[in-house]
Amino acid sequence: MFETRIRKVGNSAVVTLTAEMLAVLDAKPGDALFVVRGDDGGLRLLPHDPDLTAALDAAEAVMDENRDLLQALA
Repeated sequence: MFETRIRKVGNSAVVTLTAEMLAVLDAKPGDALFVVRGDDGGLRLLPHDPDLTAALDAAEAVMDENRDLLQALA
């Protein structure tokens, strides 16, 4: 578990991510991060878009199911 503080910067609230936190996320300054609300009401910080990941997983499943047909069409 990591602890950080919320700071006020102008009209925004800012959370600082330490180098260790960035390493766990496999992220670097300038990368996009996605904040998702969990079922428990908490927030999760993700280095990838969960909606895009779900769509890519679904597409891969369809391609696996129809591999022979897709090869015939290619």
